Amino acid sequence: MSVSVLGSGAFGTALAISLAGNGPVTLRSRNTEQAKRMQQSRENSDRLPGVVLPDGITVTAEIDQAVRSDVLLLAVPMQKLRDALTLHAARLSGKVLVACCKGIELSTGLGPVAVIRQTVPDAQPALLTGPSFADDIARGLPTALTLACADAELGEALQQELTTANLRLYRTADTVGAELGGALKNVMAIGCGAAIGAGLGDSARAALITRGFAEMQRFAALRGAQPDTLMGLSGLGDLVLTCSSELSRNYRFGLSLGQKKPFDSTTTVEGVATALAMSEIAASEGLDMPISATVAKLSSGAYSVTDAIQALLGRPLKEE
Repeated sequence: MSVSVLGSGAFGTALAISLAGNGPVTLRSRNTEQAKRMQQSRENSDRLPGVVLPDGITVTAEIDQAVRSDVLLLAVPMQKLRDALTLHAARLSGKVLVACCKGIELSTGLGPVAVIRQTVPDAQPALLTGPSFADDIARGLPTALTLACADAELGEALQQELTTANLRLYRTADTVGAELGGALKNVMAIGCGAAIGAGLGDSARAALITRGFAEMQRFAALRGAQPDTLMGLSGLGDLVLTCSSELSRNYRFGLSLGQKKPFDSTTTVEGVATALAMSEIAASEGLDMPISATVAKLSSGAYSVTDAIQALLGRPLKEE
């Protein structure tokens, strides 16, 4: 199978670097000047400065060149995925489309695989998710990811094709569970960052991770996910990573809230939209999601960190 990565941000570039160890990869940037610069300099100086692009990567701005590949990895932000798919729906028809974004679409409450199914109905969708930072992948550091695909035969083929020297892929047919694990952990990462930023300590973070994971499991069960999926890489694994490292954009955003410092508005923080979408769905379904609701209010400015602490600590006592 030939492979293209659509999206030349840090994560898309890192995936292309890793996959280039298997064979030629096409990396598509929407920006013509950026594509030319990357192709000539062999570096993504904007997103991964100092990391050399292997010779096996061809960088292009031409969508027609990129979609010639058999497998297309969609490394675009969740809230922009639908627009990207709609724009190129005719070109993507019948293709294997592997979403590499994490989140819930704010306007619909859908995950990336569901959005692919809506916008390109005859595509073959899959999802690549799990504990992974772009810088680690680009530098060849090892990690394990979840490949979610409802089609077992296609899933096995993709697992073989996309496993690399530093990326070990585990397969699941539960696309809903994998979507939700990757999305909901971002909400908890914001909460943990805010706790650390406000000086509440590691014990508070541990409590948020634990109770946040319970919320993730409740929400996933509501949406029909398999319980074991959330216990794997796309759920618990990703949760632990993003709640404990400043390499996580969601954690850094929460940290800035806790410290009452400004945050770079050009940085994508998927957990903000996900918290809002998740809270709205939970409220409409009568599902108790206090941490998620608090993070949504904190992220939108409706709550201060003090308000958030009082809201969570002042809840009625109950059994675990």
